[in-house]
Amino acid sequence: MRSEAIRYLILPGWQGSPEEHWQSHWQRSLPNSVRVEQGDWNTPRRQDWVAALNAAVAADPRPAILIAHSLGCITVAHWAQRAPVELLRRVQGALLVAPADVERAGCPAPLQNFAPIATGLLPFPSQLVGSDDDAAASAARAIELARQWGSDAVILKGAGHINVKSGHHYWEQGFAYLYRLQQRIERQHRRWA
Repeated sequence: MRSEAIRYLILPGWQGSPEEHWQSHWQRSLPNSVRVEQGDWNTPRRQDWVAALNAAVAADPRPAILIAHSLGCITVAHWAQRAPVELLRRVQGALLVAPADVERAGCPAPLQNFAPIATGLLPFPSQLVGSDDDAAASAARAIELARQWGSDAVILKGAGHINVKSGHHYWEQGFAYLYRLQQRIERQHRRWA
C-alpha cells in the first residue's frame, strides 16, 4: 500500500495530544495525516467525538487508516457501530493504542459517558497495542477489548499509557505496528482481488 494513496486520521484521547506526544510527531511525519479535532478535549461528550470522527472520514473520499490513542480508541469503536456503510468502507484499518477502559473502577468522571464500551467486531482490520502497566486499562482488559473488536493484540512491557508521561515522545517502535497493520490490509486486499 503506497502511503501517498492513504490518509491517516490521528485520534487523540482525553485532553488531546500535546506537541511532544508521539501522535503529534506522527502527524508531522506521515504524509496525508490529519488530526481529528474535538470541540472540547477536557470534557468529552461521546456523541460529539463520534460526530467529529464521522465528519473527518466523510470530508475526503480517499481511503484512511485511523491512528487512535486512549479515549480515541473507544471513539473508534462507538463510531464503527453507527457509521454509514459508505464511510466504513473508506476506513482501511485502525491502530488502537492504549485504549482507555472507561468502565473501570475509578475512571475519571469526564470519560464515563463513553461507557458502556462498544464491543462489536470492527468492520476493518485493526491492531491493538496495550501495556502491562497501563493505569487506564489492564493488560487483561486490553486483550479482552481486542478479542471483542477482532483486533490483533500486542501487550508491551512497562510502557505505561504509551504517552508523554511514560516517555513515548516519538515512539518510533510504534511505526512497526502501523507497518504490520498495513501489511495485513494489503494481504486482505490481495485475497479479495
